[in-house]
This record gives sequence, structure tokens and C-alpha cells, in this order.
Amino acid sequence: MSEAQVPNAADSVRLDLWLWAARFFKTRALAKQAIETGKVDVGGQRAKPARAVRIGDALRVARGEEVFDIAVAGLSDTRGPASVAQTLYSETDASREARMARLAEARAARAGYQAPEHKPDKRARKLIRALGDIDAL
Repeated sequence: MSEAQVPNAADSVRLDLWLWAARFFKTRALAKQAIETGKVDVGGQRAKPARAVRIGDALRVARGEEVFDIAVAGLSDTRGPASVAQTLYSETDASREARMARLAEARAARAGYQAPEHKPDKRARKLIRALGDIDAL
């Protein structure tokens, strides 16, 4: 067990720092911005970036299309490997199933799409422009 996982005397970490260490956001600034815009709730309430996070706190993190309902299982103020970051929280089964269902729907929606093999030639570009004008009406 590394020093980052052992609770220190404070037994709490700043919310923005914890989200960064748990790899929910790539930078601490992005974590702070997400908290300030209401994408992170602690115990069902909006929080501030400096809010103290303790083991057992319930968090709801919205990141793009994904929504995580998690419980804090460990504290860390340093960003480590993903394997260590995953031990800092536990996601609820309902949250995981909802995320996987949304992911499956997105994959199914893209299933029929096939990227073109090459760039369109001059004639195809004219047709694309003509069709684009029809859609604008």
C-alpha cells in the first residue's frame, strides 16, 4: 500500500484534487470547472472545489455523456496509475449498467455507418454541394 492510499491525520482531500487523482478529469483545472458548473454533486448537493472529501462520501460525476454514481473508497492527493486510481472509488451497479446501456445504444446507432474509402472526386463534390443546398430548405 503506497503512502497516497494511507489516510493521513486530516482524513480528507479537496474535491477537485481527488477527482484529478481518481482520473475522472485530465487536469485539476478541468475538475474545478466541472464542479463549478454543477457537473459534480456530493451527497446530492452541489459542491465547491475546496470541499473536503472523506471515505464513504457519495458522488455523482457527469463527464460528457457518462454519469458515474460512486462512493469514495480511498483518498489520494497524487495522480498515479489507472490501476491505483480505480481503487479510490466504487461505482454502483445501477450506474455501471446505465453507462453500459448508453454505450451499447451509441454503438448500435453507429453500426450502419461505413467511412468512405477515398476522398470524393470533383463530380462527387458537386453532388454533395447540391444535396447540401436541398437540405437547407
